Amino acid sequence: MRHIGLFGGTFDPVHLAHLRTAEEVREARALDRLEFVLSAIPPHKDADALESVEHRRRMLELALADHPHFALNPIEIERPGRSYSIDTIRACRAADPQARFTFILGADAFAEIESWKDFPEIFAACDVCVISRPGAVAMQPPIAVQNVFCYDSDRRVYAHVSGTSLVFLAVTALMISASDIRRRCALGLSIRYLVPATVDAYIGEHRLYRGRGMAH
Repeated sequence: MRHIGLFGGTFDPVHLAHLRTAEEVREARALDRLEFVLSAIPPHKDADALESVEHRRRMLELALADHPHFALNPIEIERPGRSYSIDTIRACRAADPQARFTFILGADAFAEIESWKDFPEIFAACDVCVISRPGAVAMQPPIAVQNVFCYDSDRRVYAHVSGTSLVFLAVTALMISASDIRRRCALGLSIRYLVPATVDAYIGEHRLYRGRGMAH
């Protein structure tokens, strides 16, 4: 059985912290493939403030080109309407029913997951890996679904009654943010070593984030 990670985001722009986090999750969870799911119209963000999906897609393609286990998953930009994680998970499972999926998200997003569409089904449909920070307070399943989990001390995961798991994984804390990169671009400052060189060149060539003032 292939193990596939789903790592969603607006990637506006993709940067080295995204890539390093993905690499650490891939190794820790023994994933055969990790797919970056580009969100076209995320439900919790202002779509009008984003760079065009065409530019964001091309930057992701450039960033992932030299990694044999990373790939772009375009499912959310090819599907009309807002991008809900559970819809993406359902579609990926339907397209590859023999695979086991791991949904990857940050601790900040996980803290709000009870507001997400059909959120209990996410835990039943796939494994969930929450990216936390070293030294962070131990986390646990949302109160609304705690009764369907039990802690497996041998594997150090929360086991779901369906057979899936929830794990909290500490990754290297790289203090890089897309909003800071956009701010630097708006001010004409260097973003070298914050993004892959190919992405830096693309942003410069297309003068992205230059005419939009400060960070959004």
